[in-house]
Amino acid sequence: MTVHQTTGFTSPDLQGRETAIKPDYMSGFGNSFETEALEGALPVGMNSPQKINYGLYAEQLSGSPFTAPQATNQRSWLYRIRPSVKHSHRYARVDRGFIRTGPCREDAETAIGQMRWNPVAIPDEALTFVGGLRTVTTAGDSDTQVGMAAHLAFVTRSMENEYFFNADGEYLVVAQEGHLRFKTEFGVIEFGPGEICVVPRGVIFKVELVDGPARAYVCENYGGQFTLPDRGPIGANCLANPRDFLTPVAAYEDVEEESFLYVKWGGDLFVTRIEQSPLDVVAWHGNYAPYKYDLRRFSPVGALLFDHPDPSIFTVLTAPTETPGSANIDFVIFPDRWMVAENTFRPPWYHRNLMSEFMGLVYGVYDAKPEGFVPGGFSLHNQMLPHGPDMQAFEHASNVDLGPTKLAGTMAFMFETRFPQRVTAWAAGLPELQDSYIDCWQGLKKHFDPSRREPK
Repeated sequence: MTVHQTTGFTSPDLQGRETAIKPDYMSGFGNSFETEALEGALPVGMNSPQKINYGLYAEQLSGSPFTAPQATNQRSWLYRIRPSVKHSHRYARVDRGFIRTGPCREDAETAIGQMRWNPVAIPDEALTFVGGLRTVTTAGDSDTQVGMAAHLAFVTRSMENEYFFNADGEYLVVAQEGHLRFKTEFGVIEFGPGEICVVPRGVIFKVELVDGPARAYVCENYGGQFTLPDRGPIGANCLANPRDFLTPVAAYEDVEEESFLYVKWGGDLFVTRIEQSPLDVVAWHGNYAPYKYDLRRFSPVGALLFDHPDPSIFTVLTAPTETPGSANIDFVIFPDRWMVAENTFRPPWYHRNLMSEFMGLVYGVYDAKPEGFVPGGFSLHNQMLPHGPDMQAFEHASNVDLGPTKLAGTMAFMFETRFPQRVTAWAAGLPELQDSYIDCWQGLKKHFDPSRREPK
């Protein structure tokens, strides 16, 4: 087994063998990068010369139509030991397990309502990233490239001679417990709780454990790629700054061993047997590549005098649609921040929303739900169904002394989409589903008094 990348770092891998692959990164969001693991592997001044150094093959991976406008045109050139047609033989359909893809109507018997789940424990069985995916909700239609799915990922075993790519969408992975190593065609990404990893549609990868079993939230985006939101009057700075996104440098495996490539395509799962590792890209350049981001580097903005801004100010990434301002998905976080607004109800207000909200808690306490919503748990507030602070949060926020307060040690997030999210049979049948969740608002009292006016 031979592995290479630009840094000459050596460390033992999971089997105790020596490997030169380790994470190393280039910074910036949406950049056109170039990187090579062997000097001279990248052609100069052209993409597809007649002969390439080291006997490599040139191959383009396109994440958009060829004629997409320049601002949204996504492609990378890969220089690899074998073209990907050699990493693809006859496919066989395999059991998709608990993976579901929109449209998914198996939830027909599930009544609508506000829903919340306790954390689902990591199973005591051998599960790779693919085998450990459990779909909670689906929305839209992957065949028409609209909508999304929300999954949980349980990983208790590293993928060895197993690889995977998703033709239905890109993955945004939110680590919640344990660290994961994604070895991709483009290089290596390691991340843990408080960080995310985004793997574009079609990119081949395998997932390894770093420090024991891991649990993560996964958003599968069927639509246009995630990008940074427009800041509008906020201007050029704050929120998620482009420099903090990290894309891996080139790293490759030259492995001659029987391997299996799994593919999610059209909602089904297929496998093909190959004779070598498909992670054989020695150099690449372009703007279609995986990346990671540390959510703790998000620079929040907020109200400095009074009132509560819309939660859109906490958007890290957005997947736009043809309707300006109406996202296929918004990825929103609620990190550490100061609360300073005067004469203001500071938690999120009660609301009904066109967007449906899948929410998870990575660590800490969420201010609108201090009870019952714990790290590893998740909730669903679907399109136009009312939600907001529970009774305890309302009473506390309505009567507390409004001095400057810092919310610290917290990280919650939302996968928000314009489509209704349908709950899978697996998620609806979980014992962790809280039957009593709806009762968190039952204690809200009537305070109406026509003769009562609050002092100014």
